[in-house]
Amino acid sequence: MSEHVIDTVLRVRVEHRAGQLARLANTIAEAGGLIGDVSTVQVGETATLRDVTIETIDEAQTIHVVRCIGEIDGVDVVESTDRVFEAHRGGKLHSTSRVHLDQLADMRSIYTPGVARVSQAIVKDPNRAWDLTSVGNSVGIFTNGSRVLGLGNIGPLASMPVMEGKAVIYDELAGISATPILIDTLDPFEFVETVMRVSPTFGGIHLEDIRIPDCYIIEDELRRRLCKPVMHDDQHGTATVTLAAVINACKITGRDLKRSRVGMIGLGAAGSAIAMLAVSYGVGEVLVSDINADAVSRVQRAGAIASDAATIMATADIVIAATGRPGLIAASSIRRGQVIFALTNPKPEILPSEARAAGAAFAGDGRSINNALAFPGLFRGALEARSCAITTEMLIAAAEVIASLAKPGDVVPSCLDRNVHQAVAATVAETARNAGLAGTAKL
Repeated sequence: MSEHVIDTVLRVRVEHRAGQLARLANTIAEAGGLIGDVSTVQVGETATLRDVTIETIDEAQTIHVVRCIGEIDGVDVVESTDRVFEAHRGGKLHSTSRVHLDQLADMRSIYTPGVARVSQAIVKDPNRAWDLTSVGNSVGIFTNGSRVLGLGNIGPLASMPVMEGKAVIYDELAGISATPILIDTLDPFEFVETVMRVSPTFGGIHLEDIRIPDCYIIEDELRRRLCKPVMHDDQHGTATVTLAAVINACKITGRDLKRSRVGMIGLGAAGSAIAMLAVSYGVGEVLVSDINADAVSRVQRAGAIASDAATIMATADIVIAATGRPGLIAASSIRRGQVIFALTNPKPEILPSEARAAGAAFAGDGRSINNALAFPGLFRGALEARSCAITTEMLIAAAEVIASLAKPGDVVPSCLDRNVHQAVAATVAETARNAGLAGTAKL
């Protein structure tokens, strides 16, 4: 798996000499960088201006590559732009209006005096807010930044770029208006009270990047107190996409998942949810292992079997690891024919290539499990059905649809395929209707 995670766009002026572009490419490679996009900006009489994207491991390597390029005779680095920082400049979100103000009559319709009639209609029938306001098409993304990606407790403010990214995904892939809400407390009950006070603003509540066990307390309490969709994405979005990937990995390897033994090593928020969804799906046996006894007991109560990593590696047909410990799984522990998903990012418990070389019938890593495949459609479907909850049955239905839309040989489809999100939304809404949950949400 490539560790080149920094993309930098270099604007370079290359003199017209035979072999200059080849020298540039060789220099980048010799300095350890990878070449991405190359585009021509301007062709002059004596030189060409090009934008070259280089991929590097870290900032130190970026500096090294740029210095090496600058030493090439006839090549000048004119400008260097960090693509990621540039994409975030000014933030990734901006609230816009769905109506235009061109004349006074428009103002009278959308504001006073006309708006009073709409407010009165909602007073008489609060359900009309679904159609007459943005609430029914909105999700609040709530976090305290206590467990962000692999960065840990970085606090709410530093988590904002992640929450903005989630909001962009909601808008682009499901047409949902999502708003990040940063809650500056590590007290789960204060967190819950804050969400409760602002919950009328949103049709759905998306919980994100909250440490364990607080995330369980917060989700359980909000589900108990609110009659609208509430979901902790790190748990259930990840579990949904993992189940989809495992379903297809079993198809690729000729396994019957319902008759297989699945082992889950690591029971953080994602691992616990993956194990419990596998139990709900009807997997033959689900073995679980974690150094935290409370985490094991919690998943045991859902029907999993307590075990240890060595036993799982020795006996499980399908092994899923989400431990946060790169390199944990030794190639020598792989049994021929196993399915391995090592999900820790950016470095997995074992590289897929190493697992396959050791005899695994299929091996994947965290790049296969993108919860952006799940949460947009899950909330879109729940909002369309006006369901009071996102249920386990909805998660399973979503996983099956995601699995069915993968290309042959792939375990999941592209998260940028809009048809996937539409299909997930449709099946989630149908599942809600079949369960008698349609129209049960309360704003």
